Amino acid sequence: MIDLVGFDGDDTLWRSQEFYDQAQEAFEAILSRYVDLTAKGLRDALLATERGNIALFGYGAKGMALSMIESAIELTDGRIEARDIHRIVRLGKDVLSHPVELLPGIRDAVEAVAAKHRVVLITKGDLFHQEYKVARSGLADIFHRIEIVSEKDPAAYARLFGEFEVGPDRFAMVGNSLKSDIVPVVELGGWGVYMPYHSTWAHELVTEFAMTERVIEVADASGIAAAIEQMQGA
Repeated sequence: MIDLVGFDGDDTLWRSQEFYDQAQEAFEAILSRYVDLTAKGLRDALLATERGNIALFGYGAKGMALSMIESAIELTDGRIEARDIHRIVRLGKDVLSHPVELLPGIRDAVEAVAAKHRVVLITKGDLFHQEYKVARSGLADIFHRIEIVSEKDPAAYARLFGEFEVGPDRFAMVGNSLKSDIVPVVELGGWGVYMPYHSTWAHELVTEFAMTERVIEVADASGIAAAIEQMQGA
């Protein structure tokens, strides 16, 4: 029996990654005034900088903007102008203030699951930004608890199991990221409802995970409740 169901936030409940993708495109346009983007391997360099900074800045738009500034200075050998650094700061602010738009059918899906199970929102990223999105989503009252964590790893999920006094075999996680939402839960003995999003940050991609009978993939929100019920009888 599934007793507790977790829902991811970004790109599971509401749109997120496309705003970061737009910022990436605008960043490349800024840098194109100074460097040959193809020759410099801009995307790889930025990703490497972002990964290296996660332990200091955490996830989210603020860390992205700071990493962009650092990369811009390094890739241009310090030639980038102050006005363009200001434009990069503006990119971060734009991501932080983007509208919160729920994915189609997600409200009905969360309500359907909540009618039969305890539900918790588990999201990671900048605390202020995540609180902003949760408040504007209109979904906060449905969840028994809202967890904003710095990282979604086995330790974070294990703490959740302890707080809710539920074993991992009675927990299912719904999310778009195999790395953050599915793999650590399955490794602990839980279940996963994988709902891929059309765009995924490269840092969240995994290549070595083999789908198992403990993971059900759904095309969109309309399949979530049925997937949870299928797990009930497994």
